[in-house]
Amino acid sequence: MAIEMKDTATIARKFVQRAGAAGSEFKTGVTGKGAKWQSATMAAAETFGQAVTAAVGRGAFAKGVAKAGGAKFEDKASGVGAVRYPQGVAGAEAAYASGFEPYAGVLKGVALAPRAPKGSPQNLERVRAVTEALHNKKISG
Repeated sequence: MAIEMKDTATIARKFVQRAGAAGSEFKTGVTGKGAKWQSATMAAAETFGQAVTAAVGRGAFAKGVAKAGGAKFEDKASGVGAVRYPQGVAGAEAAYASGFEPYAGVLKGVALAPRAPKGSPQNLERVRAVTEALHNKKISG
């Protein structure tokens, strides 16, 4: 006996309707759960690493990109992405400032040699000084 199911379009429509109406329930469900999430996620770090390694081994990333295709990327990025991007950026202002502050401090402390004529090797040294300082900050934390 086969499993009886509604057609896929009906199932998808119901999913969108119900999920779209569940915003307040979602918020209630996650409120106060940050410490529990952090603890469980930290405990899963090794499993995450193993899963990523296995996915790399079977080429899952490339297969997923090929399956989605460029048209899906363009459709979602220009539609949903364009609508959500400004809201996401606006909501991230404080996090951006906080995350960039250590690197801004590093940049302010880099002593650059004077600019030389366009194409001069001395100008590459200016770039090297910035790149090296930022990289050192990144790997030192």
